[in-house]
Amino acid sequence: MNKAELVAAIAQKAGISKAIAEKALKGTVEAISDALAKGQAVTLVGFGSFSVQQRSARKGRNPRTGQRITIPARKVPKFTPGKALKDLIAGKKAAGGSQKGAAKKAAAKKK
Repeated sequence: MNKAELVAAIAQKAGISKAIAEKALKGTVEAISDALAKGQAVTLVGFGSFSVQQRSARKGRNPRTGQRITIPARKVPKFTPGKALKDLIAGKKAAGGSQKGAAKKAAAKKK
């Protein structure tokens, strides 16, 4: 799925125009990117978490010359899928129902 297909899917599911869906998607991506640039994590319950991970410096080889080089440390973005997304992909649960079921289970335990 490319960006245009994603915008069309958002517009259809939300019942909005493609122009509004594109603005919403652009705003979401910018907000997540800005938070990650500041070193903050972004958690979307049921979907997953975006975070920044520090990679340490390591030794490598230049494939062209075979010379040993040091690859510097750097920060990289990381995505960790949430349980509901993992279950959906594995075919264990229907989309959208996982949080309601968890809330019902928690309420039943309290009684």
